[in-house]
Amino acid sequence: MPLASSTSESSPKPAVVIVGAGAFGLSTAYHLLERGYTSVTVLDRAEHLPAVDAASTDMNKVVRSSYGDPEYTRLARQAIEGWQWMMISIINDLQHGAKVERLDSPASVRAQFPLELRKSGRLGTFTSLDASSTNYINHDGGWAEAERAVELLSEHVKKRGVNVLPGKVVKELVKDERGQTKGVRCADDSEYEANVVVLALGSWTASVFPSLNLSGRCLATGQSVATIQLTPEEAEEYRKTPVVLDFRTGFYVFPPTHRNVVKFAIHAAGHTYVVPGSTISTPRTIVSDPDNGLWIPRSVLKELRVQLGSVYPALAEKPFSGTRLCWYNDSPDGNWVIGRYPDDSGLVLATSGSGHAFKFLPILGRLVVDVIENKLDPELAARFAVHREVKPPSGERPSVVPQELNIDELCGPEV
Repeated sequence: MPLASSTSESSPKPAVVIVGAGAFGLSTAYHLLERGYTSVTVLDRAEHLPAVDAASTDMNKVVRSSYGDPEYTRLARQAIEGWQWMMISIINDLQHGAKVERLDSPASVRAQFPLELRKSGRLGTFTSLDASSTNYINHDGGWAEAERAVELLSEHVKKRGVNVLPGKVVKELVKDERGQTKGVRCADDSEYEANVVVLALGSWTASVFPSLNLSGRCLATGQSVATIQLTPEEAEEYRKTPVVLDFRTGFYVFPPTHRNVVKFAIHAAGHTYVVPGSTISTPRTIVSDPDNGLWIPRSVLKELRVQLGSVYPALAEKPFSGTRLCWYNDSPDGNWVIGRYPDDSGLVLATSGSGHAFKFLPILGRLVVDVIENKLDPELAARFAVHREVKPPSGERPSVVPQELNIDELCGPEV
């Protein structure tokens, strides 16, 4: 049955199949339920959910609303309200109600950290900050326990009737006689019919569906992450520290988790990986490469230690306990891809988080359902369209050209 051009409150809701049980997929399932949809199925390749190698399966993610782009600031403020219910960036943020404080000197930056840490000599001096630096603390931002949030949302939608099926590797789209998508076919030959199929596969989107020609719209890039295991006593000293994010380098570091693990990473262009016989970057993870799928480039490992030392010198002397390539799905301009695939009324894409989508978990699905119901604000529809005119990157990352992953340069945390 083809999707109607509009959806009224009294008309039957279309059946929806969502491919991918990550942030985009589950948020979409939630908002479909909120609008009265009763036939919602979520399919995911992983045998156990959340998928161990999904970008959203992480110990923590930054939640912030300070964006140079006012539209993302507006959406982020809405998302932060959603997080609270569920459990010129400074100017933009202030206009939307954030509690933001300017920090005009290295001393004022250091003052945001616990007194005992400042006295101990285990906190950086931040003397690299100069007059051109814009420094601030956002009292409404912080971090979210990412994997737990995805687990809770998955359980919530399942209890409300969404059919969440793990171990379903979707191989192809099923089309009707007019070439419109009407369902999906899995590797086990099972088929799932729908009026609308939502592709929310994250960094696997382009490689799983090469016929959609998404290269140049969706690019899988691996971002290097490392962790340090602290003792309970060590962790207590850093427990009340803020999330630190340096837009000059892309480096960011979290306070210790409840398991006393400190995570840090560099938000940059990252690395691509093209498997033999393909031209499309494909995630290389612990699932595809069990022996060394968690390793990262040696050069980035060294840079992570240098950057960590600028914030927490003592931690930079400790051995790393873990590494990981977290695979983003990047768009060329950093905007998400949320829209109908051209000339196919039954196919909607919800992907290209570009390293900054998870914080919007409470509202991402609202945008996707607006697309399904042809209600998305025209300006947002143009911004997120699949085949939009691509604008220059936003400048939120220090580099925009990824490097191809050199397998010989990969190493684990022990180096």
